[in-house]
Amino acid sequence: MRKEWWLLAGAVAVVWLLFSLEAILMPFIAGMILAYLTDPLADRLERLGLSRLLSVCGVFLILTLLLVLALLVLIPLLLQQIRQFDQMIPGIFIWVEMTLAPQIREWTGLDMASDIEAMQQALAEHWQDAGGYLAPFLGQIGRSSAAFLAWVTYVALIPVVGFYMLLDWDHMLANLRAMLPRRWEPDVVRLSRRCDEVLSAFLRGQLLVMLSLGIIYSLGLTLVGVRFGLLIGMVAGLASIVPFLGFIVGISVALLVAFFQFGTWLALLGVVTVFAIGQVLESTVLQPKLLGDRIGLHPVSVIFAVLAGGNLFGFTGVLLALPVAAVIMVLLRELHERYRRSSLYDDATHERRNEDSP
Repeated sequence: MRKEWWLLAGAVAVVWLLFSLEAILMPFIAGMILAYLTDPLADRLERLGLSRLLSVCGVFLILTLLLVLALLVLIPLLLQQIRQFDQMIPGIFIWVEMTLAPQIREWTGLDMASDIEAMQQALAEHWQDAGGYLAPFLGQIGRSSAAFLAWVTYVALIPVVGFYMLLDWDHMLANLRAMLPRRWEPDVVRLSRRCDEVLSAFLRGQLLVMLSLGIIYSLGLTLVGVRFGLLIGMVAGLASIVPFLGFIVGISVALLVAFFQFGTWLALLGVVTVFAIGQVLESTVLQPKLLGDRIGLHPVSVIFAVLAGGNLFGFTGVLLALPVAAVIMVLLRELHERYRRSSLYDDATHERRNEDSP
C-alpha cells in the first residue's frame, strides 16, 4: 500500500511541475512530438546503412527543404489571395444591395437599403480610424518586445530540442524500459505499444491525410478558377483533423465565394465536384493506404482534448492534448477488457474459473 501512495505522490508532483513550468515547456514538448513523428524516417535511413547522426541530419535536411519550399511558394500566394479578398468586399456589398435586398423586400416587405448604407458607412469609418490606432498598437509591440523575443526564442528552440531528442530517441526509450519494475514491464510495454499504435494512426496518418486533402482541394479549386482556392483548400485540409469538418467548412466557403464570383450554377457544380472527388479519394485511397485498419481517436475526443488542454495549459496543453487523450483511451479500453473478464461483469465466468482451478 505504501508503494501506491508513493506513485500517487509522484503523479501529483508531475502535474504540479507541469503547471509551474507551463511557460517554458512548449519548445520541449513540441520538440518531443517532432522527434516522435520523424523517428520512423530516421530508423529507415539507419536501415539503409547510415549512422544515427547522419540519419538525423538527413531528416532535418528534408524538413528544412520542405519548409523553405513552403515559404517561397505558399506565403506569396496566400498574401496575394488575402489582397484579392480585400478587393472582393465592395462587390459583395453591391450584390447584397442590388440583388439580395430587392428579393428580401419582395418576399417580406422589409427595406434593407438603409441598413446596408449604415453598414457600409460604419465599415468606412472604422477603416479610416484604423490609422489612429496604429501608433498605440506599435507602442504596445515595443513594450511587449521582451515577451515577443521570448516567444521567438521558444520557437527557435523547437528544432534544436527535436534534433537532440531524435538523436537519442532509441536510447531514451531503452533507458525508460530498463527503469520499469520487472513485474510491471510486460503490461507497461504492451500498453505503450497500443498507445503508439493509436498515436501513429492519428498523428502520422491523419496529418498525411490532411496534407493530401489540402493539396487536392487547393488544386481543384484553382483549376475551377475559384478565388482564394489555395487558402480555402489549406483551411479545409487542416480542418480535416476532425472527419467531415474540413469537407463542411471547405465546401461552404468555396460555394459562397464561387457564387459571388461567377453567379452561375456551373461554377457551383465545379466546386461540388472538387470536394466530391476529395471525399472519394479520402475514403478509397488515403484512409486505407495511410491509416489502414489502425484505430484513431474519436472526433468528439479530439475536440474535447484540444479544448481542455488549451484551457488548462494554453498552447502547451494543445500540444499535450492528443498524446494524453490517446493514453487515456488505451487505459480505458484496458479497464473495459478487464472488467468484461471480471466476476463483477459475469459471475458465470468467475465460477468456471473456480471450477477449473485445482
